[in-house]
Amino acid sequence: MTLSPLERNTIDVLIVGGGTMGLAIGIELALQGAKPTILTRNFEEAALHAAAGMLAPQAEQLSPGPMLDLCLASRALYPDWISKLEQLTGLDAGYWPCGILAPVYEGEESSEKRARGRENQEQRNGEQISSQLENSCRMPDAFLLAHWLTGEELTARQSGLAPKVRGAWWYPQDGQVDNQALAKVLLMAATELRIPIKTHITVDQFLTTNHQVTGVATTAGIWQADHYVLASGAWSQSLLPIPVISRKGQMLALKLEPGQAPPLNQVIFAPDVYLVPRQSERIVIGATSEAVDFRPGNTPQGIRQLLSATTALCPGLADLTIEKLWWGFRPLTPDEWPILGQGAWDNLWLATGHYRNGILLAPITAHHISESILKGQSVPPLTPFSYQRFS
Repeated sequence: MTLSPLERNTIDVLIVGGGTMGLAIGIELALQGAKPTILTRNFEEAALHAAAGMLAPQAEQLSPGPMLDLCLASRALYPDWISKLEQLTGLDAGYWPCGILAPVYEGEESSEKRARGRENQEQRNGEQISSQLENSCRMPDAFLLAHWLTGEELTARQSGLAPKVRGAWWYPQDGQVDNQALAKVLLMAATELRIPIKTHITVDQFLTTNHQVTGVATTAGIWQADHYVLASGAWSQSLLPIPVISRKGQMLALKLEPGQAPPLNQVIFAPDVYLVPRQSERIVIGATSEAVDFRPGNTPQGIRQLLSATTALCPGLADLTIEKLWWGFRPLTPDEWPILGQGAWDNLWLATGHYRNGILLAPITAHHISESILKGQSVPPLTPFSYQRFS
């Protein structure tokens, strides 16, 4: 194989993968003065395009520990991160800190007393969250706000819920970002920063000598750089023996009539479906979770499952028009935590396996991976997410 015609000395970091992580890391590196290049087989297949864009570390009910710490820190970074991207591009990323309502169905919560006890525990957890991240990624000053709503309080927050909903958790600090708008903003930001994005290139393998990656063999020859980042999402295991597999998700969107009052006031994150109202007269509904490898396409069973759960939760949505159906592939690890930090070679960095929290974790991943590359060693906040935990 021959070297690509690119002047290899101009590439500080070669990023394999052009989805959320690849773009976010490339942008952060460029802002720090580095010269990254991104290789991607197909920009459109990235999980970024299939996501709902929820920013839901509390609605996901993550247990206290490193993963919750990381997600909360990333949520705290979101306003400044989005502002930076929007100022750079002049585009709207669709960031909306609208809060998330998590309904509890009949029989799932035995009493209001139990619910109130959990609310108090949520607040105590907020006080006890460890501060292992650096000051630049500080945790929110306030408690982890979580309110248990029933009766009139719930109706005031969201009308039209089915009788089976006996209460709901209200997480005012969670929110969403429009994934399609964010994809355009990230791509435009990379363009504004003159980051080369080489599309329709398949990476076949990493070339290594001793403790260093010396290049990547691709369908466009061998590419070389000082540092390498694997950010290939659900396809990462085809390049390295790390436990990242594909988990398919089907989704759909409902369209409101022009001028119709929005039926939802915030994201609704239920046990069997989530409803994400955009500010553009549509509601994104997701998502199935299917262990079918990379089998493409929407299925009657998958779409029926989503529609049944949606109308059972919010009967009034049954009359809306189905605007679009789609699917995507999430990168799943055995413990549902991402794989972050230094790889098996000194100049290889891993940013994959984010599963359902890829868009949420984009700011913190970009920050810490870029910082690690520039320092030449993985930073402490990434230690719990090392690939070595699976050894």
